[in-house]
Amino acid sequence: MIFNVTHITKYDYNAPVSYCHNIATLRPRESKGQELLEYSIDISPEPAEISERVDFFGNYITRFSIQTEHKTLKVTTRSKIKRAYAQFQESFNSDACKSITMNDALAALNGMHPEILEAKQYILESIFIRRTDKAIRDYAEVSFKGDRSVFEAAYELMQRIYTDFDFDSEFSTISTPIEEVMKEKKGVCQDFAQIAIACIRSVGLPARYISGYIETLPAPGKKKLVGADASHAWFAIFIPGFGWVDFDPTNNQIPKDQHIVVGWGRDYYDVPPLKGVVYGSGQSKLHVSVDIAAVV
Repeated sequence: MIFNVTHITKYDYNAPVSYCHNIATLRPRESKGQELLEYSIDISPEPAEISERVDFFGNYITRFSIQTEHKTLKVTTRSKIKRAYAQFQESFNSDACKSITMNDALAALNGMHPEILEAKQYILESIFIRRTDKAIRDYAEVSFKGDRSVFEAAYELMQRIYTDFDFDSEFSTISTPIEEVMKEKKGVCQDFAQIAIACIRSVGLPARYISGYIETLPAPGKKKLVGADASHAWFAIFIPGFGWVDFDPTNNQIPKDQHIVVGWGRDYYDVPPLKGVVYGSGQSKLHVSVDIAAVV
């Protein structure tokens, strides 16, 4: 499938901003079953400086600074992406995927193969995911048993989060601790992904945070609204001898072609769409619009 994605981020300030420096993680990365065909970024006001690089995790990072006074910052990206991920889902039924137990995985993670070493960094604590909450480990251990398939345990964890947690866009912000999300059992996709990652790391297995988009399909007979799609997040778990497998606890499914990957890291902190420093004295209001259109 081929998708055109338009992502607009707009900040309106109630007082002039004299300077800002920003980092954007908005360019979709090349990944398994995904190819970036076209990409452009438009920033208003025009930046005095702009550069692009690849970060430690392999994500595309755009740095820019605006040195003229402004009351609105608008960043628009347009991407054309080819997705062919669904073809890999048959492999999830293979012995290489389903036969690896947690005990097998923990033993394999003691190895020194480059793939193992790369994956082990995703067991460590990160900015938003600390190992401080017994409730998270207790929640994880319901699914993760020593002699149980890692894939089956992760699949069940995804289902349990989908069932046990309520989607509430008013409850949390990026700074809401996962312990509070765990206690209240509500949040948004970023929260659910980070709860899953915290659970998996608590039992000693690698898990990473994936930032991207998901095409939301309209109800039968209804027209899809422009801007109805949004930024999305899910998680992936590493199964030694097989590789990474993605799970979307918000929608209770293994991602398919409708899931578009922008970047990944240890948690949200590593791959926010836009972050930066602003020199000004006023308040700001954020507006985000994402439109995903399948190319027929």
